[in-house]
Amino acid sequence: MKTKNRIWLIPLIVMGLVLILTNSCKKEEETGGLTDKDGNVYISVTIGTQEWMVENLKTTKYNDGSSIPLVTGNAEWEALTTPGYCWYDNDITNKTPYGALYNWYAVNTGKLCPTGWHVPTDAEWTTLTTYLGGESVAGGKLKEAGTTHWASPNTGAMDEYDFMALPGGGRDYDGTFGNVGSSGYWWSATEYSATDTYCRTMYYDYSRVFRNYVSMKCGFPVRCVKD
Repeated sequence: MKTKNRIWLIPLIVMGLVLILTNSCKKEEETGGLTDKDGNVYISVTIGTQEWMVENLKTTKYNDGSSIPLVTGNAEWEALTTPGYCWYDNDITNKTPYGALYNWYAVNTGKLCPTGWHVPTDAEWTTLTTYLGGESVAGGKLKEAGTTHWASPNTGAMDEYDFMALPGGGRDYDGTFGNVGSSGYWWSATEYSATDTYCRTMYYDYSRVFRNYVSMKCGFPVRCVKD
């Protein structure tokens, strides 16, 4: 794996690769009507045995109606050990199309996704990438095609399942923002250690989905999966 100057990510060592073949059926059923407590409406898509939202979560409220704290200052963000969210670059115009950035303490409340949905576990992300033929090709099958949002060359991007993975970037543990247009990050609900949590990452120049672990203080987008 070539090394690039990218923040946050601690790649896991791959002990072996197994090629998993999938059937030739690509696009699957899309449904709608999923609404969060802010009134944002989402479309979902069924991929294999799972139903996923096809855009990043935008809510500023938990599914019980209580507010998630908006945290803009870098020092304030770095000091957090409690839930918080923000918009990329503290600019609400990034709400569409990239959604909000949440720290993992917000994820860990279990109330971030609409009722009946949840933040996927590390195992559920693996179920998705396995169904798509393995991590080495899954990114290309999930990334939005073209270069409207992704930087060129957006390697392998075909969006075969209408997942619409976008390069929303993220917020580092120290509050700095980076990588919009080149990288997409998504939380899992599974802890790696007392300070780090598993996530998934896609890049503009890879077809791969990377499984990593990052600081719980980072701010990343969230995709919800149905219970």
